Parts: sequence; C-alpha cells; structure tokens
Amino acid sequence: MFDSVGWGEILVLIVAGLFILGPERLPQGAAWLGRTIRQVKEYATGAREQLRSELGPEFDELRKPLEDLRGIRNFNPRSAVTQHLFDGENPLDPPRSGGNGHRPSTPPPPPQAQRPLEAGERPPYDSDAT
Repeated sequence: MFDSVGWGEILVLIVAGLFILGPERLPQGAAWLGRTIRQVKEYATGAREQLRSELGPEFDELRKPLEDLRGIRNFNPRSAVTQHLFDGENPLDPPRSGGNGHRPSTPPPPPQAQRPLEAGERPPYDSDAT
C-alpha cells in the first residue's frame, strides 16, 4: 500500500500532524488512523471474499481483465510500437550476426554545430517554415 510513499513524505505527514493536532493529541490521532486503515483493509478483503464465494469460478474470469488493466499502468508506447512493427527488434540496435543479408544502413551525419550570433546580427529566417 505504501510502495510509492517514501520516508520524506512520512516525515512531512508526521510534522504536519504535530502542528495540526498538537503533541498531546498526536498519539490518539495516529492510533485512530491505524484503526481506520485496518478496518478499510478488512472491508476490502471481506468484499473480495464475498464476491469470490458468490461468483465462484466466474470470479477468476473477471479478475483476468482487471489484471490486464493493471498492466497498462506500465505501458510504454515506444516499446509496444517497436514490438508490433519490428517483431520485437529495435531497428536502431546494431545488426546481429547472421542477419538477413542486407547491409546495415549508414547512420545519418551528425548535425552541424551552429555558431552564436554576433552583436547586432539578425537570426536566419526561413520564409518556407513560417
């Protein structure tokens, strides 16, 4: 549950709780928060178990699409397009030995470095680009 919360965030929450509740009510507030989180977890577990008992084997069929949706969070469009178009091979990677017999393409020439403008010099203007 607290995978994305680091120690810095926890420290900020404790300091904020200390200022909001005060030192005498902070332990009571922490205990209440702990009980509330535990109760919410129990409700979630109970709801899951109730669904599993009522749906039976259909629950596993329902869980599969939900797990697929959970995997979308780690979706990388670049790797998906590369895998779809090139069967998992990145065309920018160096060629493997024993390739398809084609000569690897030459890399594009590096861009020319632009010099800084002199004082009073106007920047270049491309009428086709505007």
